[in-house]
Amino acid sequence: MSRLAHRVLEAITDGPLWHDEDRVAVAISGGADSVALVRILGGIVPHVAWTLAGLMHVHHGLRGAEADADAAFCRDLADRQHLPIEIVHVDVPAAMAAGGRSIEVTARALRYAAFERAARALGATVVATGHTADDQAETVLLRLLRGASVRGASGIRARRGPYARPLLGVRRADLRAHLEAIGQPWREDASNADVSIPRNRLRQHLMPVIERDWPGAVPALARFAALTAEDERLLTAQAASAAADVIRPGSDGVELIRQPLDALPAPVARRVIRRAVELAGGTPIRREIADVYRTVRRGRPGGGLDLHGLRVECTPEGVVLRGHRPAGRGATYACRLDPGATVQVTETGAEVRASFLTAVARPGVSPGWDATAALQASSVTWPLTVRCRQPGDRMRPIGAPGRRRLQDLFVDRKVPRVWRARWPVVVDATGQIVWVPGVAVAESCRVRVPEGGMVILEFKKGIP
Repeated sequence: MSRLAHRVLEAITDGPLWHDEDRVAVAISGGADSVALVRILGGIVPHVAWTLAGLMHVHHGLRGAEADADAAFCRDLADRQHLPIEIVHVDVPAAMAAGGRSIEVTARALRYAAFERAARALGATVVATGHTADDQAETVLLRLLRGASVRGASGIRARRGPYARPLLGVRRADLRAHLEAIGQPWREDASNADVSIPRNRLRQHLMPVIERDWPGAVPALARFAALTAEDERLLTAQAASAAADVIRPGSDGVELIRQPLDALPAPVARRVIRRAVELAGGTPIRREIADVYRTVRRGRPGGGLDLHGLRVECTPEGVVLRGHRPAGRGATYACRLDPGATVQVTETGAEVRASFLTAVARPGVSPGWDATAALQASSVTWPLTVRCRQPGDRMRPIGAPGRRRLQDLFVDRKVPRVWRARWPVVVDATGQIVWVPGVAVAESCRVRVPEGGMVILEFKKGIP
């Protein structure tokens, strides 16, 4: 392997960004960064246990013949590397006309939805993207210039849900030098020259000046992002712990309770409010979070305010947030859970841990945990994954005559509607749902022979 490949493998292993059992698909645009990622991972694969599931490319319905040529280039690269490829066509102009959002926001939303479809088609468990140290520096600077909070200043995460970025510690120039050294061509996107796009303007006008006068600026910004991400994880965990006392979901909205909220440090309180706004179906932008915070603390029953997508009504105990669009939507997540391990879902603050029990007696709920399940160990295929609900999810609960939709089970168990989209679902390596905390254990995992060993799963609520 090349020295660069060793660096990338170290980043994958240290994270870890993925594991031996994973099937990794590479999202490829045809540009230098993603092409380099394909070639680097291709050189690593013979030395590791994980596999490359294939490539994926999104045709955005923009740039006409140039975009067609990009897709053809990606298909040719896949053929030369003996990898399957999924090319997904989306219509950004039509989506912009329907949704009224900017081209960048619309293209990104469609692109990531296409990645999910392509990953399913390839049987991939991880999607690797070609974001570099330069992308990280640009992202941090753009967000700081817009007045970002700690959350925004933490930049691009190395792993979020199924998406992994193994090149975040690598400079863009190093990747191009690598491609030139091995004689691998790449495509240049003409739209990168459009300085009406803020990132392009920063990349072409500001970054050259910064790097000329502060040569170590890019790695310094990357370090800043990493340190800030640690701070954000701590604050998010504290908010998740506090949320149970502050957020009270109801059938027609989400209530924020004033007294426990007032006792929280402001950075933690703002994160609790952010999650409440999301649960209610609002848009958690900084200005609106501040407006809700002020309204809760003033405590004027009968008053209220209208925000973008949200109505805030004061009550004697705090405020009720009522959204104007379906609530409970949010970022997807998927976290690996190994035997003896505990995972915390960053997006919600919930925790799930797994252990083995060989005694005949079944366990009770451990102090500090909200739910426990015992599964027949021989019925579980490791590793497990803790993820959010997906369309079409069904399971057969213990004692049920057949499979049922998770949506119906949530209704039966009175899981608040605003929590359902992010409620954790535990699946094993075969894809079967083995447990939905507080809702159901799969019939296939019923403990029939306790002496054969049991898998004990425990769940602690965060901010669903």
